[in-house]
Amino acid sequence: MISKRNIINLFGAGATAIALSVTAMPALAGMNGDSGTFIGQSNHVTTGGVSIVEEGGKFYVELADDFSLDGGPDPRVALGNNGYDSDTLLGELRELTGTQRYEIPASVDISDYNQVFIWCEIAGVPLGVATLN
Repeated sequence: MISKRNIINLFGAGATAIALSVTAMPALAGMNGDSGTFIGQSNHVTTGGVSIVEEGGKFYVELADDFSLDGGPDPRVALGNNGYDSDTLLGELRELTGTQRYEIPASVDISDYNQVFIWCEIAGVPLGVATLN
């Protein structure tokens, strides 16, 4: 026989499971695993791959080993959604070539973004953009 207590416990547990899955969904439904290839912008040559990776509950923009930028006075890594978003600057580009990883802050909902930018902060122009699929 099912008692009121069993029904409350059953629905309470189900509601908790639903709440937990909805809370975790943005990170899981985001760009994790998405990747793209840079296309140079503003008369710069930017090439190579980029991916969004998850490790230990944190998300990162990872530039591939074939990444290359021909230079620029102040290159930064950022996200965008059909355009650059200044609120997502992840840091200065450490090297002009090769594998690099930049942590995406937990406050940034990665599902809101579909691009990775190499951005020149001084000139306010993109040096390269990769659309993520």
